[in-house]
Amino acid sequence: MNTTTSIVASRLGQVKPSASIAAKAKADTLRAAGREIIDFTLGEPDFPTPAHIVKAGSNALLQGHTRYTASAGTLPLRNAIIKKLQRENELTYALPEIVAGSGAKHIIFNAFTASLNAGDEVIIPAPYWVSYPEMVLINGGVPKIVDCPATSGFKLTPFALEKAITPRTRWLVLNSPNNPTGAVYSEGELRALGEVLLKYPQVWVMTDEIYEHFVYGGARHVCILNTTPGLRQRTLVINGVSKAYAMTGWRIGYGAGPAELVKAITLLITQSTTCATSAAQVAAVEALNGPQECVAEAAKLFQSRRDRLANQLSSIDGIACDLPPGAFYVFASVASLIGRSTPDGTVLKTDLDVANYFIEQAGVVTIDGASYGLSPYLRVSFATATTEIDRGCAAISAAVAELRKVTHSSQELS
Repeated sequence: MNTTTSIVASRLGQVKPSASIAAKAKADTLRAAGREIIDFTLGEPDFPTPAHIVKAGSNALLQGHTRYTASAGTLPLRNAIIKKLQRENELTYALPEIVAGSGAKHIIFNAFTASLNAGDEVIIPAPYWVSYPEMVLINGGVPKIVDCPATSGFKLTPFALEKAITPRTRWLVLNSPNNPTGAVYSEGELRALGEVLLKYPQVWVMTDEIYEHFVYGGARHVCILNTTPGLRQRTLVINGVSKAYAMTGWRIGYGAGPAELVKAITLLITQSTTCATSAAQVAAVEALNGPQECVAEAAKLFQSRRDRLANQLSSIDGIACDLPPGAFYVFASVASLIGRSTPDGTVLKTDLDVANYFIEQAGVVTIDGASYGLSPYLRVSFATATTEIDRGCAAISAAVAELRKVTHSSQELS
């Protein structure tokens, strides 16, 4: 009797593909098939890497920076990271506490690989970036999702945090400014969370600050270590150059934390990727050490786009959203669209249904809130041109106007 055993590890059966990457791929596929598509899935700046950074990377290639580097990152890059953290975040680190990798995602993944034993729990506030729970699952951990509704500003409260902590809790993941909601934790909110964490020495903190430079209005980015320095020996600060400097494809991210954890992450890099791309590390040094006007200009541009997108979406019947204080996404409620009927008679039952309807009817690609752990919402990126924002919102408005509100008889409702 012939039996076939799958080569794929059983643990991957519970891991979902990245929703944001899948949505982007769908937009590209539809466009390649000839559809006119407006893509609101973008999780990256839509403008080029600043010229002085590109020049540094290009010169690095010409100067022979084409070989392996130290697995934790080059000395110039790690020193640039140290200076950046001191200058912009008032955080002091030494070289053994810094590791650079192939994107912030790479560092997060390796941190979980280095620290999680089977059954360890990771507290993840929802809405969350789609990859956090999946990376925990891949590494044998248990994602403990804590709902953070709009009534709490999409932010974790001290009460909810303490309720979620168990003896198996290994990490709390904080992401401020947040993807997908744009929520930004205030100094007071972080201090209150820190007071809870100080009572539970087994809980480490992973603070993902990749969107730190994109805050608007009265919002201000603060690291939990600024409010609760007592957590320093169990906190990993995650950041990178992808968002602030429009360098997503260069793949340079970094972590700053206790030397023991950084050493373990570096060990994993030695046995996987060896090191981040050498020329990209040179470009990252220029990004961190060079002129910073490009970052301020990008933030100003995103704020203008945010206002434009949020105002237009809010004017559409059935869609509601506030001005997000950070990142470059609007997390729009489509609760009032649930239950409406499409022109062909299909009833929209979920936010995924709404997202699919907008693709088919309007040619607009967004991402459903369920993928981020909270429904019924859509994540709509404003990392795109104002002309696309205007076209996309007009198309969504026209598609919503085609929906019919379904009336139920008393017999149906009973």
